[in-house]
Amino acid sequence: MPSLSFTLPHWAYWVGLIVFPLIAMALARRTRPGRRIYSVPLAYMILVSGGLLGLHRLYLRNLAGLLFIPVFLVILFANAQGQDARSAVSDAVNTVRVAERVLDRETERVAEARADLSDLRAAAEEAEEGSFAARAAERRLERAEETIETGETRIAEAEAELQEARPVRERARERLEMWGSVARWAFYLLLAGIALDALLLPGLVRRANATLPPEPESAAEQALEAHEHEEVAQDSDHVSRGWTGWIDRLSLFCGEFVAYWAVIAVFVYYFEVISRYVFNSPTNWAHEAMYLMFGMQYLIAGAYAMLTETHMRVDVFYAPLSRRRKAWVDLFTSVFFFIFAFTLLFTTYTFAMDAIAVPSGNALISDWARGEITLGQAAADWTLAQWTDPNIRWGEISFNEWEIPLWPMKWVMVLGALLLVLQGVSKFAQDIRAIAREY
Repeated sequence: MPSLSFTLPHWAYWVGLIVFPLIAMALARRTRPGRRIYSVPLAYMILVSGGLLGLHRLYLRNLAGLLFIPVFLVILFANAQGQDARSAVSDAVNTVRVAERVLDRETERVAEARADLSDLRAAAEEAEEGSFAARAAERRLERAEETIETGETRIAEAEAELQEARPVRERARERLEMWGSVARWAFYLLLAGIALDALLLPGLVRRANATLPPEPESAAEQALEAHEHEEVAQDSDHVSRGWTGWIDRLSLFCGEFVAYWAVIAVFVYYFEVISRYVFNSPTNWAHEAMYLMFGMQYLIAGAYAMLTETHMRVDVFYAPLSRRRKAWVDLFTSVFFFIFAFTLLFTTYTFAMDAIAVPSGNALISDWARGEITLGQAAADWTLAQWTDPNIRWGEISFNEWEIPLWPMKWVMVLGALLLVLQGVSKFAQDIRAIAREY
């Protein structure tokens, strides 16, 4: 089975986190056609991401896509059997290696002991009976005889293990090769089907669109579209008037922006599953990339949750209150909110500064963060090498093989805390407006 050794570049990770949500937001805002039809670009995207499962044909409601699934299951089964065979090969190889080492070591020790045996016996016979020399000679003779006896026992055990393990090793290797061939040819069959469908896909899309009824979209689709419009309208209702409106719109934009990161996680984990179970090549970056991404998403979306009031709150006493009384309660509790928010802001700023201050290369930013040089010196000595030299690392990096810099994530924490503070200021101003309007 071919292996898949792809490691996501650090720059691609950050470009994906920035560019993908922007494209998704633009696509979500585009005018939709009155009649929904199958899309060739979308079909090709599904072909690339899910062609191994025939999802591109299932998207077009073509039942031929079901033919891909049994072949894919054969790959999974063959890889599972190959994993068992690989473990058996590893165990047998280890047994053979240990037995061969024991055999080599004990054969040499027994040979040396046999060569010395006659001299030791002669020395024991020549020594005066009862003397210290006689007792020492007898002990040496006993040790030599014991070495020969235990060595012969170990040699016999090692030979028996070799006789048993070598056939097991060969059978396991044959099984590994067989299941590897099954997985490899099944994979090539899927690739051939995907390549053929890549050529046929425009025609398949045209035929699928030709079979669509001329009627407008179904009631379920209409209800879904109405629900989407209602959600957008509800979000826009939270935008206040006046100078606080730009804060609310910023929170809405950031919340929508990071929401599309969840879609990235679907693709990344899909790639991880395919790499692990189809190509036997688990990644060293997918899990770390995603939990770092979700951590940043959690912090950035805090302001959006506060704006749209989707955070957890006990409404037993709060919900029945009038708008003015709610404003008074919010003003009172805002003291505790701002204590938390400013603590979060200053703490995350400390974390971020400490992260870039870690000395991990000739980085001017790190030197400045540690106070070794001034900001002016850092700016004056700045060159293109600070961006391009692989020996220069800015601050803290992760401890696994991916070694992604962690300081950008910690600065995103600062950004999330700042957004939360700004949204708190907006909410505070709106509560004051609500109270002022009552007087």
